[in-house]
Parts: sequence; structure tokens; C-alpha cells
Amino acid sequence: MEIIISNSSMEPIYEQILGQIKAMILDGSLQEETLLPSVRTLSRELKISALTVKKAYDCLERDGFIVTVHGKGSFVAPGNENLLQEEKRRGVEAKLEEAVREGRSCGMEDGEIRELFNLIMEES
Repeated sequence: MEIIISNSSMEPIYEQILGQIKAMILDGSLQEETLLPSVRTLSRELKISALTVKKAYDCLERDGFIVTVHGKGSFVAPGNENLLQEEKRRGVEAKLEEAVREGRSCGMEDGEIRELFNLIMEES
């Protein structure tokens, strides 16, 4: 599992870890029940605080992406298709919101944006 941390990013390090692991789970790079590196191991590899990795793992567990078994480690949560689908839908929604904002910033009216969206849907 390769995680790349950018110290120059405005995004907190734990969120960078969280986002990259979540992306690997969503795209299938990390299969369900795969053992993740321990908090200490990952913190040593990334040369960051173990508390930062722990915070990322805690968020992943809270969101249902991983499960932690005391004394055994953290694993990718068993297939929760609904969770994965919802996460993908949120991504699509965010991209659509961004497209609408971009259109409005260019002076497009809502009707023009809808018309463009419908054209794209017909062609796809």
C-alpha cells in the first residue's frame, strides 16, 4: 500500500491518508478483509506521528471503511456495497455541483446548464 504525503498541501496529513485509503478501497485496490499496516508501521514509513495515522484510521472506522480488531490490527471492512455506492454517489454529486458553479461563474443561466446537461446525457 503506497500512500504519498504532501507537506506543502493545505489538506491535513490525516485527511490525505484517509482520502488515499478510501480511494483504494473504492477502486478495489484494497480488497475487503485486507490487513492494513499497523499505526506504528505506517507512521514510521511516512515519518509522521502515530497519532496522525490513528486519527485517519479512526475516521475510516467511523465511516465504515475499516474494522479494527484489538490485538490483530485494522482490516478493510467486509463488503458493504451500500456504503461504497453512497460514497461514489457523493463524489458524482460534488463534481456536478462544481460544474454548476463553474457554469454560473461563466455567466450561464440555469436553463442553459440544464440544457447542456441533457445534451451530454443524450450523447452518453
